[in-house]
Amino acid sequence: MKADKSALSILGGPPAFAEPLHVGRPNVGDRSRLLQRIEAMLDRRWLSNQGPLVSEFEERIAAYVGAKHCIAMCNATVALEIAIRALGLTGEVIVPAFTFIATAHALQWQEITPVFCDIDPNTHTLDPEWVRRMITPRTSGIIGVHVWGRACPIDALTEIADENGLSLLFDAAHAFGASYRGRMIGGFGAAEVFSFHATKFINCGEGGAVVTNDDCLAEKMRLMRNFGFSGLDQVTYIGTNGKMPELSAAMGLTTFESRDEFVATNERNYRAYAAELASIPGLSLITYDPAERCNFQYALVEVDAAAAGLSRDELADVLWAENVRARRYFYPGCHRMEPYASLFPHASLVLRATEAVAGRVLLLPTGTAVGLDEIREICQILRLATGSAGDVRRALESRRQVPVERRKVA
Repeated sequence: MKADKSALSILGGPPAFAEPLHVGRPNVGDRSRLLQRIEAMLDRRWLSNQGPLVSEFEERIAAYVGAKHCIAMCNATVALEIAIRALGLTGEVIVPAFTFIATAHALQWQEITPVFCDIDPNTHTLDPEWVRRMITPRTSGIIGVHVWGRACPIDALTEIADENGLSLLFDAAHAFGASYRGRMIGGFGAAEVFSFHATKFINCGEGGAVVTNDDCLAEKMRLMRNFGFSGLDQVTYIGTNGKMPELSAAMGLTTFESRDEFVATNERNYRAYAAELASIPGLSLITYDPAERCNFQYALVEVDAAAAGLSRDELADVLWAENVRARRYFYPGCHRMEPYASLFPHASLVLRATEAVAGRVLLLPTGTAVGLDEIREICQILRLATGSAGDVRRALESRRQVPVERRKVA
């Protein structure tokens, strides 16, 4: 462990980690069980088109979250696109700008305008009062986004949607295994969309799913994900190719079976970060409601630059120099990415909480690839950096003045 500021890589010391320590490195689960599933799949020679592994995955996910239907997809972006189309959304849909870009793209791709709404600075999710203000005659729906394994204000959004005759869809990419008021995320709104991307604690390598209690909506989405086929030679609806392959389902089932182990590891890491960061001024770990179930998938720090002596971006640079690939989520916000920055150049004027939160949050590595020793080292780096803020800032400014080519040589 680095003993003093001179050991910081930004001040001339060697990096703390020989290999990059990433945010969201994939969990694998029982490798032998995964290989058994793959061997059986190869023996069956059934690799796609709603094989037995996909069907089992859907059944187990639906039962776990308490929803009637789970429609597995090749990824969560396609799942969002299909859910949006199945709901018949048109015109404008209200979404947070503080989300992964796919939430907005799934709308814009279908020529639906994402109307970016501000968030509550404390929860990082949609602010219901701002949602009310953004409704126009062209509004057809609301997409609430659960972030960090914490639910957005479901009851308030449901009330607004019902009052205004709007469809309510939830992007639950961060929230598998989490609950809201004692109920598992997955049974709210018209539908909820999960991501099972490699970075998620339960993953298919690449995959997603829509869960819903609406029988008609489920049937429509099943048709849509498979070109509209309702029989061997019968197409009864317009569709695309959104099917999950068997190989992805094999990975999904295997990681799903290890979910308790993964959550326990995530919680252990979260509590280790909380203990270490408590003594560092200006750094606060987000909190989780002890009354709710949580996946503890995200170790998110909010940086108070005045108290820490360094900004979030400066601390990110310090960590990257140590081979800690901390991430700025969801920086800089969808509204500052294309095509939205050009379409809505003044959006930041009504997204003040979004701007503030996007400028101060930093995601730290966790999951089964990170142990307690790594967490102590990461926090020691942050402790040393904030304790020597002046020296660190001068070193960072000096590095910025060095041409990129020379930095690479060095």
